[in-house]
Amino acid sequence: MDLAFLFLDWLGKPAWMWLAFLAIVIALLVFDLGVLNKTDHEIGVAESLTLSSLYIGLGLAFGAWVWWYLGAESGMNYLTGFVVEKTLAMDNVFVIAMIFSFFAVPRMYQHRVLFWGILGVIVLRAIMIGFGAAIVTNFSWVLYVFAAFLVATGVKMLMFGEKERPLGDNPLVRLMKRRLNVAGEHHGERFFVRLPHPVTGRSTWFVTPLFMALVMVEVADVIFAVDSVPAIFAITTDPFIVYTSNIFAILGLRALYFALAAMIHRFSYLKPALAFVLIFIGSKIFLADLLGIEKFPPQVSLGVTFAILAAGIAYSLWKTRGTNGEGRAETA
Repeated sequence: MDLAFLFLDWLGKPAWMWLAFLAIVIALLVFDLGVLNKTDHEIGVAESLTLSSLYIGLGLAFGAWVWWYLGAESGMNYLTGFVVEKTLAMDNVFVIAMIFSFFAVPRMYQHRVLFWGILGVIVLRAIMIGFGAAIVTNFSWVLYVFAAFLVATGVKMLMFGEKERPLGDNPLVRLMKRRLNVAGEHHGERFFVRLPHPVTGRSTWFVTPLFMALVMVEVADVIFAVDSVPAIFAITTDPFIVYTSNIFAILGLRALYFALAAMIHRFSYLKPALAFVLIFIGSKIFLADLLGIEKFPPQVSLGVTFAILAAGIAYSLWKTRGTNGEGRAETA
């Protein structure tokens, strides 16, 4: 059998590296669904933290391999991208929690939505990152557009914040309710169900609220990718580093969702830190030009990013100490 194709270059790396990574991801997903969550059940904080620790450990182990095999610069870029993507994606937890609340998704079925959601993320991020890599390769000036966008986004977050819009007013929710047959209640773990049509009485397919929640989670991921994909390209233009750091960070965060959702109020001051991270990542491209260097030192980039996020998390935990989920001080 000719294995020469394994060494063919694909987006800057031999095919075997991409296939090995995809094999790891598929194995993790099969293990997650087929072993850890073979039956639907409520995932508690302890289980969430344990599973998340496993994913984070695997993500860091993969980063260590990248450091060893591809060099220190690639390793530091991977770790920077991993940390930035995981922290930016934490903001997505707020939105996912709101989606689950709006559609009244039972806790025992929330993991099912997140699991199938991650499959969509793997495909959508591959498309977005592949498209972005092609653009950057052919039009290097696009990196400056990405950088300016990140700086503008960070400044906007600092000065104006983000206005929350009631989910019921979302155009996509209204479109699905108008164009699809929507069941009035959940039907277990099912996304689709056959029910009598209210007008004709004939049996027809309906989408369940669980399916609508899945669609909204996927859309939220695409929206957040608009920030995260330019951010990682501002760190490195290597598609392999961009994609692997993205996916490992998202895999771990989905596992951590149930623990974060239980203490989401403790991170209410994290957004300013995220804003400063976006401003720093965007501005370092312009700063490298001003300093007359080809690239901003990856070790400095990793150190500054980690310091900003650590300070933001510490400040948030300190400011929200002794408060409950509604932001009120807890009483004995």
